[in-house]
Amino acid sequence: MISKFITGLNLGRRNWPAALAALTVFPLLAVGQTGSVGPTPVPQVPQTKPAQQAPATVNTPGTPGENKAPAGNAASGAGAPVDSNSYKVGPADVLNVRVWDEEKFTGPVTVQQDGKITLPLVGQLQAGGLTPVQIQDSIAKSLTKYVVKPLVTVNVLEVGSKRYYMDGQVNRAGEYALVVPTTILEAISKAGGLQEFANSKKIYVLRGDKRIPFNLKDVIRGKHMEQNIHLEPGDHVVVP
Repeated sequence: MISKFITGLNLGRRNWPAALAALTVFPLLAVGQTGSVGPTPVPQVPQTKPAQQAPATVNTPGTPGENKAPAGNAASGAGAPVDSNSYKVGPADVLNVRVWDEEKFTGPVTVQQDGKITLPLVGQLQAGGLTPVQIQDSIAKSLTKYVVKPLVTVNVLEVGSKRYYMDGQVNRAGEYALVVPTTILEAISKAGGLQEFANSKKIYVLRGDKRIPFNLKDVIRGKHMEQNIHLEPGDHVVVP
């Protein structure tokens, strides 16, 4: 094809420069017609980083899918849910005494079997049979010898003096704090209800040497509601 092109130009020795120029231009024209010369470059695919996976959720024993909160998130020092104006403190209760700006008088104290508590410098004070509000007033008066206008607060950290017990065919048998007035029906509910083969007609409260009958079916139907008495410290609710 190139030789025909050169012949068409009627080349002579005088026209060799023109022929050489034509040979130089011809490949460029060929490139324009064919579109490319040499191997077609392979397009490069941009590399992408693998997506980061979210941290796996680890289930702990208990309710399916439920995760334990990290340690240290639990509230501390909240105190027992008692009414400081009405609750009567008793032996084995743990009180939290706080005296503003006086660390040596601040901290937990346990009510002794004789109903008294012991504080630094002050000594023993009566706490049994008193409410937390009455106890803080008593402490404030005793501290006036050592502190100018003491600001005292007292709350119950743990109820140890007033407890009742759920026995037999209940879902959560055991010991319960009697921090608020509680009826038999309420106690059964707190214990998760009765087990499948429990005899709901033959329930009774063991109070010392007395057996107080309780028919759960009657009470649920609104009959003989006088059976649904308030529990007292030391009571055992027995579900056969």
